[in-house]
Amino acid sequence: MTGLSAGIFQFDIRCGEVDKNVRTAFEGISQLSDQGAELLVLPEMWSSGFDYPALARHAEKTPEILERLSETAARKAIIIAGSLPELAAEKIYNSLYVIDNNGEIAGKYRKAHLFPLIEEDKYLCAGDRTHVCQTHAGRLGLMICYDLRFPEFCRSLAVKGAEIVIVSAQWPSSRIHHWDILLQARAIENQLFLIAANRHGREGDLIYNGHSQIVSPAGEVLVKSDSPETTITASIDIEEIERVRNQFNCLKQRIPSVYDL
Repeated sequence: MTGLSAGIFQFDIRCGEVDKNVRTAFEGISQLSDQGAELLVLPEMWSSGFDYPALARHAEKTPEILERLSETAARKAIIIAGSLPELAAEKIYNSLYVIDNNGEIAGKYRKAHLFPLIEEDKYLCAGDRTHVCQTHAGRLGLMICYDLRFPEFCRSLAVKGAEIVIVSAQWPSSRIHHWDILLQARAIENQLFLIAANRHGREGDLIYNGHSQIVSPAGEVLVKSDSPETTITASIDIEEIERVRNQFNCLKQRIPSVYDL
C-alpha cells in the first residue's frame, strides 16, 4: 500500500469510567470509518485513564475490549491503535495495541518510559523493548506519550523499518508546545510519518488541549486539532518517505561509532 487515509479520535477520557469511555471511543471509531479512515489512532489509556486505585480491575476488562476492537476492525476493514491497561502475571502495563484490518492483533508495545510527575512509575511496570509491527498499512512503530522525549527511541523504530510511528498520549496543555515541536522533530530527523493522538479535557489540576496531529516525513503538519471531542483525518502517501530520503538519507548517513552512546 502506498496511500491511505489516517484518522485520530481526540476526546475527554473520564477517569475510571470504563463503560462511558468505551462507548465514546467506539462512536469515534464509527465516525472515522464513515469518513473513510483506514488507520485509526486513540489516545493513551483511553478506556480508564490513570485511575491507579482501580487499575487492576480496569485492566481485567481489556481482553473484552480487544475482542470488540477486533470484531469492529475486521467488519469495517480498518486498523485500530490505542493504549490500554494490560494485566499480565499480576503486573500492570500501559500497553499500545494495534489491531490489523483482519481483526488480528498485529502488535503490542508496553510503555518503557514511565512518567514520574504523575507517579506512573509507582503503579505501572515498564516495558523493556521497542516494537515495530507489520500491518496492511505498512510497518508501524509504536510509542506512548513520554517516549516522545527520547530521540533514540524513535530512531530505533526508524532503523527497524518503521514507516509510520503511532503516538498514543495524554500530554497536558502546560507543555503542549514541547509536544508540537517534538512531533515535528521526530518526523524530520527520522524522515517518516507520525500519527499522534492526544486527549482533551480536564482531570484534577491537569488540563489537556489536544493538538492531535499527523506529521509528514518533511515535518509538515498535515492536520491538527485543539477542539474538545473531534475526529481528524489526512491522506498519507507512503512513497513520500522515499522521495524525502532520496534528497538525503539521514538514516544511511548515521555514524554510530562517533556517537558512543
